[in-house]
Amino acid sequence: AYHGQFDDARPGNGKPVTGADLRAAVDTVLEGGRPTASQVPSIGCNIKWSAGNEPVWSSSAARAA
Repeated sequence: AYHGQFDDARPGNGKPVTGADLRAAVDTVLEGGRPTASQVPSIGCNIKWSAGNEPVWSSSAARAA
């Protein structure tokens, strides 16, 4: 799975939002490869789930921690 940044655009850096990093990872997987291990961490807020609407894997991971 890909856990990296969407692209290298940041608020105020003047770079356009392209999704290049995610696109490259998806293209690699579609071609039968694996995304590179050197993924740049994403920034920003994580996805918030409504109470009672969390995915099963989210609840399982929380209980295991």
